[in-house]
Amino acid sequence: MIVPAGPPEDPALPDALPDSINSRWLRLAPDKWRPFIELARIDRPIGWQLLLLPCWQSTALAGIAAASAPRLDFLLLFLVGAVAMRGAGSTYNDIIDRRIDAGVERTRGRPLPSGRVSLRAAKCFLVAEAAIGALVLFTFNGFTIALGLGSLAIVAIYPFMKRVTSWPQLVLGFAFAYGGLMGWAAAFASLAAPALLLYASAICWTIGYDTIYAMQDARDDAIIGVRSTARLFGGHVKAGVSAFYALSVACALGAISSATGGALAYAGLAAFAAHLIWQVFAINAGDSGRALMLFRANRDAGLLLFAGLAADAIAKAATI
Repeated sequence: MIVPAGPPEDPALPDALPDSINSRWLRLAPDKWRPFIELARIDRPIGWQLLLLPCWQSTALAGIAAASAPRLDFLLLFLVGAVAMRGAGSTYNDIIDRRIDAGVERTRGRPLPSGRVSLRAAKCFLVAEAAIGALVLFTFNGFTIALGLGSLAIVAIYPFMKRVTSWPQLVLGFAFAYGGLMGWAAAFASLAAPALLLYASAICWTIGYDTIYAMQDARDDAIIGVRSTARLFGGHVKAGVSAFYALSVACALGAISSATGGALAYAGLAAFAAHLIWQVFAINAGDSGRALMLFRANRDAGLLLFAGLAADAIAKAATI
């Protein structure tokens, strides 16, 4: 994400949350739908985009290893699944955090703390979102189904981590990077070194970009006792983000090498690395607007890596 993902916010739109992206279709949505759109974070697509990208990258990496183009049906299924499960995870998180959200300026307007959605309605909506995600998951092979179900334990504990550790971003990384395993598993019904290395890369990437995101709330978090790597790193936040971004690039390099990737894959990795370097230099601890912009910019960073991996897979398939 070299630029913020989406059009500027529309300040005239009532109930708009600070980090919402109010596209035209969202403005046309019936008023009764708006709180549920916000619960599912449909108005903030960056969440499902960042959940989706490791899935796509893993699918493309599997294509490199198999010398075949990335499977389009897998890419589409992962897209639907990412939107559904990002919504389910966000709704669950909002249910657990509704009292904390009420004490943070950026989140007090969310549907639950603001009273625009009842707790019962939010729970019913969560069940519906999870059902869509389950339908997608059960189209894959048995190994992938079991692997996907294993991620639910990580999702379940994540909302509580900010209360007990300064590393909730690590737990988020385990959850958001899970697609780094799923694409490979869908292709081979097993796991191997390239997938594990890509998963490690995505975990480190997630820690980096979510630290940037958490910079927006550092002041309020300190008041209400919520922990984060942004607070932990403090004045050394650039160094902390740099370290995890460097680890992300190193692990991705290992993943490409072990999958016998070619020049196009390495070119995608180089573009990904350059984007992360730009982000680090652009960090300004006192500018919450820039923190949100840099966080959103990771969509483009992830797409650069995916594009390189997919192009390499397609090129390999064409030589057979």
